[in-house]
Amino acid sequence: MNTWICSNCREKVDSDFDACWNCGTHRDGSPARADFVRDDAPAPDVTRPVSRDLRCLRCNGTMHVVGRKQFHEGSRALPFLLGELGELFVNRESFDVFACGNCGKVELFVAAVGYPGAIES
Repeated sequence: MNTWICSNCREKVDSDFDACWNCGTHRDGSPARADFVRDDAPAPDVTRPVSRDLRCLRCNGTMHVVGRKQFHEGSRALPFLLGELGELFVNRESFDVFACGNCGKVELFVAAVGYPGAIES
């Protein structure tokens, strides 16, 4: 099996790959892409809302993070009656909740957006 040596971190890389698995540096020595994340990197803490600098659309006040809230869709009877099997029939979505300190307006954001690897449109 052929390998090449990364010019940045000196790691051995299989010749089938054009970038180093360890640091993302390309075979030709060009730097890693800005969005490079190692496969074994620790997962981001998705239990806390993503920090955002937001202004209220109503009064232009500062929006403050309230926390992460989970919304439940589906019957509450199924999980109660069927236990773990009933959980298959409900949908839960997590949202980051922000509120205006001046007028009380609330905004919700999809919890996964803003994390590395998240789908953003």
